[in-house]
Amino acid sequence: MTVATRKPVEYELMEIGEDLGPVEIDIDEHFVKSTAFTVDDYRAWHLGAASPFGGPVAHAGALLCDLLRLLYTRYDPDRDRGLHQREEFWLHSPVFVGERVRLTGRFVDKYVKRGRGYIVTEAEARTVEDDRLIIRHRAIETTEITAARVTEDERVDAVPPRRVRGELPTDRPLGVTVGPEAQVGDPLAGPRKVVHQDQMSIYSGAHTFWRSIHTDHDVAVESGLKGTVAQGLMVATYLSEWATDLFGAAWFTNGWMSLSFLAPLFAEDTISMYGVVSGVTPDGDGTRIEVEAWAENQDGQKAVVGWFAATIGQDKGR
Repeated sequence: MTVATRKPVEYELMEIGEDLGPVEIDIDEHFVKSTAFTVDDYRAWHLGAASPFGGPVAHAGALLCDLLRLLYTRYDPDRDRGLHQREEFWLHSPVFVGERVRLTGRFVDKYVKRGRGYIVTEAEARTVEDDRLIIRHRAIETTEITAARVTEDERVDAVPPRRVRGELPTDRPLGVTVGPEAQVGDPLAGPRKVVHQDQMSIYSGAHTFWRSIHTDHDVAVESGLKGTVAQGLMVATYLSEWATDLFGAAWFTNGWMSLSFLAPLFAEDTISMYGVVSGVTPDGDGTRIEVEAWAENQDGQKAVVGWFAATIGQDKGR
């Protein structure tokens, strides 16, 4: 589909079951370096000669934005003013530098709530050569409604089943690692990032000449924002980096993350990440550890909240 024939991003035009993609991407050195720059993660596993899996691999969250951007294989990116509300993804395998991946997705649900349209997309990435599943994701985004009348459709699954408390216990020290000996309630400190406009622009497709609330100040202001905002998936990738710190190779083979995006993050905001161990359960011959996590700006406002988990200690992804 050419740019000229892409549809405007409007709720009424989106159909449940509509396919998005396919798109194929080479996971080459340039791709990995671009990811490293945009999220400020220069781990040797990605840029060096080796990783726990053998050769260098892409960042675990490197394909998240490309999965979300499958929307633009059918819809006009310059006419998208929606916001990402929720994100959930499952990791199955690392992707090695030098491999080629195929991304596919589709709309699986849509509904209207409080006068706003919501579209639910599911997508996955697989290697072209051996059809190996790398990552699956499910996203809920707002969309523009142009019709004068719409039907409200309250959905139970539009509300997170749990709430993040976002409070650090004070009865034990703040930790930076987890292991099988972890206990529910252990507080954790994650990375701290400063999100810069050049990183936001590259992450959100400025190199493709798209104009969006992430890359263009005028578009952001026209949309009612004080300035350009970082994509929520940038923070998801920050949190994925932290999960790699905590869980190691296991994060790439059995990691899971579920997030809600609560408030915008603007260029030059400082983002701090914290968490509390919320689950420690046996899982086969390993231990499944879940972390309740949140990211907040320099004023202490929580922008992203959710959970992530992985099973450590198994032969697979040890």
